[in-house]
Amino acid sequence: MDKYIDILKDSYSGYWNYLLSEITNFHWGNYFYGLILVSLIVWGLELLFPWRKKQAVFRKDFWLDTFYMFFNFFILNLIVLIFLSNTAEAVFNDMLSVFNLQVSNFQWFDVDALPYGMGLLVFFLVSDFVQWNTHRLLHRVPFLWNFHKVHHSVKEMGFAAHLRYHWMEPVVYKSLLYIPIAIIGGFDIEDVAIVHFFALTVGHLNHANLGWDYGPLRYLFNNPKMHIWHHAKKLPSNVKYGVNYGLTLSIWDYLFKTNHVPSDGRDIELGFKGDETFPKDFITQELYPLKTKE
Repeated sequence: MDKYIDILKDSYSGYWNYLLSEITNFHWGNYFYGLILVSLIVWGLELLFPWRKKQAVFRKDFWLDTFYMFFNFFILNLIVLIFLSNTAEAVFNDMLSVFNLQVSNFQWFDVDALPYGMGLLVFFLVSDFVQWNTHRLLHRVPFLWNFHKVHHSVKEMGFAAHLRYHWMEPVVYKSLLYIPIAIIGGFDIEDVAIVHFFALTVGHLNHANLGWDYGPLRYLFNNPKMHIWHHAKKLPSNVKYGVNYGLTLSIWDYLFKTNHVPSDGRDIELGFKGDETFPKDFITQELYPLKTKE
């Protein structure tokens, strides 16, 4: 028990000191200012090349989504996520120790043994594929879908909608990502930062008011014209759980036949069936899955 109390203390004090350092010191890989910089650049692109020209600069729920960005990126970590992540890792390792096993025993190979670019590519592909599958689960499992509805409650797309999601989502994503990453192993913090900022930028662009599909690269990378259909309120008649689950890469959807871009989706209605009664404020949206049974 003392071990987990120490994890609790170290998680909160450690992340608080880290966050304070991020805010007061600008450096390469700084998540705080990195989020602000990426957001300003993509927002600037929205203003220069708006796809939906009648959409206001401060679109519907702009400030709500901006709050979600900082809450989910930083405050959530401070409140609960870092502690949960560290505790889950400790519990997992303790369970393995019962069988005289360690996480390192599950490593198929170490990316440090690969050329730098190849190791980074492996890390990116594994993490993106796991997250694509996790995203599918969020749509297919009713319990998880109630949490994911927060993200799909967006009615006007903009860059900040990327990080409007319920706090339970990163718990699910990180939990399912932990074992595959442990199996590969050997990732440096610099690798994580590069992949993270690349995924952050692509995610912002996917949700932005931009009419881009990247030409032939659309079959590799997710893009605004593809992702708008993921948020479509009306699904194809032969589809029940959704389409275009890709986060950074679109190739998984094309490989597994979950792609759907029938036409220019610029003006389609966004949301989900019954979203008229979905809560409109942060607190009620966070409480919604806990009060709802489906």
